[in-house]
Amino acid sequence: MWRDPALRPLSHQHQHGLALCVILSRSLQFDSSAEKVRELTAKALTAWDVEIRGHFEVEERELFPEVRAAIAEPELIDALLAEHRSIEAMIRELREEPSAETLSQLATELSAHIRSEERRLFEQVQRGLDSEQIAALGKRVGAALDQTCPVTKELPWEGR
Repeated sequence: MWRDPALRPLSHQHQHGLALCVILSRSLQFDSSAEKVRELTAKALTAWDVEIRGHFEVEERELFPEVRAAIAEPELIDALLAEHRSIEAMIRELREEPSAETLSQLATELSAHIRSEERRLFEQVQRGLDSEQIAALGKRVGAALDQTCPVTKELPWEGR
């Protein structure tokens, strides 16, 4: 699906999140040993600390307030915020007590959340904002991402 250049930095980070979800899900299908759960938990927590937490902050501070009035389903923002809180709770659970169940739930919910943003929110943003509005939004979002969690080509849990 075509993505306005203003939203591409967020979409690029979404790709990282989806890659994490695939790794978690597929790995757990083949090995849910305590050792594998610790390894996957480390990947998930690194991804959270390096990129996902900041990504959520930028969405909540820059994107969501700006687009709520412009999209066809403004209640979608409330649902996405609730999903952020649910994902944050799973991260807290993983920090306290890693488990295959929580990792699996994280993979499922994070994937669904990202797909909802891409397929519903971003599509509505592209229809609801004119080119000048979306370009200005993209500059603010891009600057906030640069400060909070710069967009990189590398997966956030690799090489750290």
